[in-house]
Amino acid sequence: MVAKTLMIQGTTSDAGKSTLVAGLCRVLQRRGIKVVPFKPQNMALNSAVTMDGGEIGRAQAVQAQACGLEPHTDMNPVLLKPNSDKGSQIIIHGTAVAEMEAAAYHDFKPRAMEAVLASHGRLKQQYDVILVEGAGSPAEINLREGDIANMGFAEAVDCPVILIADINRGGVFAHLVGTLALLSESEQARVAGMVINRFRGDIDLLTPGIDWLDGHTRKPTLGVLPYLHGLHIEAEDALSHEGVSNAAGPVLRVVVPAAPRISNHTDFDPLRLHEQVDFRYLRAGQAIPAADLIILPGSKSVRADLAWLREQGWAEAIDRHLRYGGKLIGICGGYQMLGDAIHDPRGIEGASGSSDGLGLLAMSTTLAAQKQLRNVEGRLWLAEVPVSGYEIHAGVTCGAALARPAVNLGGRPDGAVSDDQQIVGTYLHGLFESRQACDALLQWAGLSAPRTRDYHALREAGIDRVADAVAAHLDMKTILKLVEG
Repeated sequence: MVAKTLMIQGTTSDAGKSTLVAGLCRVLQRRGIKVVPFKPQNMALNSAVTMDGGEIGRAQAVQAQACGLEPHTDMNPVLLKPNSDKGSQIIIHGTAVAEMEAAAYHDFKPRAMEAVLASHGRLKQQYDVILVEGAGSPAEINLREGDIANMGFAEAVDCPVILIADINRGGVFAHLVGTLALLSESEQARVAGMVINRFRGDIDLLTPGIDWLDGHTRKPTLGVLPYLHGLHIEAEDALSHEGVSNAAGPVLRVVVPAAPRISNHTDFDPLRLHEQVDFRYLRAGQAIPAADLIILPGSKSVRADLAWLREQGWAEAIDRHLRYGGKLIGICGGYQMLGDAIHDPRGIEGASGSSDGLGLLAMSTTLAAQKQLRNVEGRLWLAEVPVSGYEIHAGVTCGAALARPAVNLGGRPDGAVSDDQQIVGTYLHGLFESRQACDALLQWAGLSAPRTRDYHALREAGIDRVADAVAAHLDMKTILKLVEG
């Protein structure tokens, strides 16, 4: 068995590459085709723990779900997790290997490409079709040399490419024509077609433009995907729009500071989508409103994000919130912030040193080189309800506060609960994905009768909705020819 490879590249970031790959994965999976997602290089702070104990981009975990597969590190062999405007943590085959600035990573790319091709080679022997997602745009001419994420990869494995562009942001014809114009002749030749994404309106008004586009580029438009209102597919990295409850009944007010290096914000998707939750991300400069629950999220640079919180007035706002009886949860990096101190002697997340925490739990954290990566199941301290999720953290936390853990993970305690039970900290991501756990936490925070939906079913429904649109609006006959040779 040697798999066929098809690559989806976008004219811009957020053009819809991740969503199209997920939809195509589900369409092929429905047809009984053994299909697997693949992203050579991903830059994202939303990640997932794989079945082989590594770390990959969250989007590839969603695409794996669309294929009916467990996530594996070969699906995303190179993951870059930015920790500053110029530097990132480099993760190869699920394991962090270095911290690098952009110039150093450019020199590292040949080694990264070896990892990419090794993973692709293994997948070729196990599946019928590999659906590949590019990164950003292939027209970034300043990044062409040594490219492993877009056309550099496509050329290396000799696969066809479909270009997708987002009409909702405007300029879709310029995006497609301009992208093709900036590709080399060999790269242009491997573009097998184009897809227009997020169209709303009368398709007859778009038809003349498509006719011109096909004639000008001599490439077929393979279809126009409609704008899917209310679609939920977990974001690769972009912060999702805040959700505001429209429920007539009791509503819980939840706020989350959107710190510069917020990570794994998909933790909050079950709350954003909850009909009884008024959920808000608060960005720099925004006033901090009264709330029932404040949640401090994960962070790729905990000390830097903690300094940002203080600059934005969150320390005072949290103290006031607690005085008035509000509840507070810290997840992963946010949990570390709740303690007395955060130590980074090795400079894992920036300059080495220590920072005072918020001093709300009697504990301290030391960042270590070895990252903790595991999928876990256990029970909350609240009524012993079951909970599941995953851990991705480099910190080791200790102190008296841990004597009252928030979660029991099969005999291993995790996190802490304050004596007055107003404050909870945990390393567990995915805290709200279990219906029972989410109900228990919302009730603890003040919602009298929570009605939490099945979040796994919501994810499945989102994938199915995209797949239905792909099957209905794209030229699947041509796409199937590409993947079947």
